[in-house]
Amino acid sequence: MPDKPVAVLPFWAAIVVALASGPILDAGFPDKSVWPMTFVGIALVLIALRGRSSRGAFLVGFLGGMAFYLTHISWASLFLGPVPMLALSFLESLFVALGGLAITLAYRWLPRAFGAGWGATLGLAVVVSGLWTAREAWMSVWPYGGFSWGRVALSQSESPLAALFPWLGVSGVSFVMVLVVALSLAAAEYTWRHYRELPLDERAQHLSRALRTAFVPVTVVTLLLNAPSWHATLDGTLRVGAVQGNGKAAYFDERDRGDLLQAQLTATEPLYGQDLDLVVWPEGGTDLSPLSNSYAAAAFDYVVDNANAPLISGDITERDGNIYNSQLLWMPGEGVVDIYDKRHPVPFGEYVPNREIWEQFAPDLIGLIGRDYSIGSTDMVFDVNGVTLGVNICFDIVDDQILTESVEEGAQLIIASSNNADFGRTDESAQQLAMARIRALELGRSVVNISTVGLSAIIAPDGTTIAEVPWYTAATMVEDVPLSTSITPAVVWGRELEWLVSGIGLGALIVAAVAGRRKNA
Repeated sequence: MPDKPVAVLPFWAAIVVALASGPILDAGFPDKSVWPMTFVGIALVLIALRGRSSRGAFLVGFLGGMAFYLTHISWASLFLGPVPMLALSFLESLFVALGGLAITLAYRWLPRAFGAGWGATLGLAVVVSGLWTAREAWMSVWPYGGFSWGRVALSQSESPLAALFPWLGVSGVSFVMVLVVALSLAAAEYTWRHYRELPLDERAQHLSRALRTAFVPVTVVTLLLNAPSWHATLDGTLRVGAVQGNGKAAYFDERDRGDLLQAQLTATEPLYGQDLDLVVWPEGGTDLSPLSNSYAAAAFDYVVDNANAPLISGDITERDGNIYNSQLLWMPGEGVVDIYDKRHPVPFGEYVPNREIWEQFAPDLIGLIGRDYSIGSTDMVFDVNGVTLGVNICFDIVDDQILTESVEEGAQLIIASSNNADFGRTDESAQQLAMARIRALELGRSVVNISTVGLSAIIAPDGTTIAEVPWYTAATMVEDVPLSTSITPAVVWGRELEWLVSGIGLGALIVAAVAGRRKNA
C-alpha cells in the first residue's frame, strides 16, 4: 500500500482548481442561487486536496478558502472598507486550510490503515464528510462566537434538498451534501482503478462492476431527493403588520436625530385600522430610545394606541453601564414590558474584542467602531397576549443554538429583525433571507424577516413565501401568520447529529493515524 494516494492533479493544477472552486462554490448561494454549483465546488475542493503533501494541502485549502470568502462576503467591504473583509476572509481561510489538511490526511491514512476495498472506500467518504462538517461547526462558534456564513448547506434554501432541513438541521445537510460528492468521486475513482488493472479483452465486461459501484451514490441521492416533507402542526394564526421604513439606517449615513424613527412612523400609518395582533419594526427601527427619550416613548405609545396592538422594535439600550443591541416589546397602556438583548453581537462590527490589542495594529480603523455592544443574557422569547414569539437580531439568524433555544423555550413564531442598510444592494440581504427560509423549514416555524431597507418577507413553516416587499421601499406586510408548537427532528437531534458525524470524522482520523504507525513499527 503506498504511503499516500496518487494525486489526481499536479500541484500547479490543484492550485488553479482551488482558486476556481471559490467563485464556483459561491455561485450556489444567493443571489446567483444556482444551487448545483455548490456540489461542483465541493468536488473541485476534494479533487484538489487528494494526494497532496501536508504543506500542499494546507496551501490548497487556504487558497480555496480565500477565493470563496473574498467572493462570498465581498459585501463586508462596504461597511468599514476592504481591510476588515480581507482580515475576516484570511481568518476563515485558515480554518478551511486546517479542514483541508485533515481531509488530505484522511485520504492518506485511512487506506493505509484499513485497506482500499469498496467497503473501506465508502467509509472513507463518510469520514471526509464528517471532517468537512466538523470544520464548519468549529468556525461557526470560535473565535469570538464564530462566523457561520458560508456553510455549504446554506446554499440549498431553494433546492430539492431543502426538505431535509427539518430532519437534519444545517450541519446535517452539509454532511449529506459532502457525502454525495465524496461517494460519487470514490465510485468513479474505484471503478477507474479496477478498469485499468483489467486485460484489454476483459474491459468490456467491466460495465456490470461499474454499475454496482455506482449503486451506492445513486441510492443515497435517490433517498435524499425522496425524503418525506415535514408537516408542522399549525395552531392558529397571529395577524402581523411588519414595517420596512426605508430610513437612512446605515452606520455612516448622514441624518438628523429622529430621522429613523420618523421614517418608521410614516411607513406605519397604513397599518392603522387593520385589526392587528402585532406590529413589528426592524433592528434600527428607531434612533431615539423610548427608554430614555420622552418623544420616542410618546411615538411608541402613538403607534400601539392607533394600531391597537403591541409593538416589537429594535432599539439601542443603555442599562447598568452597558450598551445593548435590543428588541423591545411595547404594550398599549404599559410601555416596555420585555427586552431581548442580542446574544451574538458581531465582533469588529458591533464591538471590538480585546480592543486594546487590535488598536495597536489599526487604530484609525478600530476607532470607527465607536461603541462596544455588550453580549446579552436575556431570554429570547416574548409573550404577546398568550402567544410566545422567538426574537433574534440580524446575524443571530445564522446561530444554530440561539434559534433552537427559542423553540425549546416555546416560540410559536420567529421574529428575525435586521438592519441591512450598511450592505446596500449586495448579496448579503439575499443570503440572510435565504437563511431565514432555512430556519423556517428547520424549526417548523413561520419567520417574519423584517429589515430597515430589505429584503423583508414573511415565510411559512413549509418554506413558502407568504409576503414580501421590494428593496429600498417604504412598505408594510399585513398577514395572518401561522403559529406552530410542533418540534422538528432537527430541533431534537440536530446538534447531536453534528457532534456524531464530526466525532466519526475526527475519531476515524485519529484511529487511522495510530493504526498506520503500528503497521510501520
